Amino acid sequence: MEMLVASAIGVMTAGGIYLVLRLRTFPVIMGISLLTYAVNVFLFTSGRLTTGAPPILRDGVAIYADPLPQALVLTAIVISFGMTAVVVMIGLGAFLGSDDDHVDDPTDENEDRAGDAS
Repeated sequence: MEMLVASAIGVMTAGGIYLVLRLRTFPVIMGISLLTYAVNVFLFTSGRLTTGAPPILRDGVAIYADPLPQALVLTAIVISFGMTAVVVMIGLGAFLGSDDDHVDDPTDENEDRAGDAS
């Protein structure tokens, strides 16, 4: 079970990094989201992978789930949703302002416009 979850975290991280390195806005946003999902799963697994275990330590209970990573993941989900909404709006504004969704790709056309303005 631990190997499967660790492999899933690695695949999500690799996919997220690959998408963040793209030159278009939408894949970068999807890559950031995938990286936040990978971090959330990593934080969640740091509290032990147990099923049916209570989140509170009581007398006579040997196996329990740590509630702190669960609370951290819940907070991280809310923060990542807000961050994704802000990044989508910034990307949409940049696309509508320039009719291009390249992240940081100076093209010959952009250099010609910069040369004409000076």
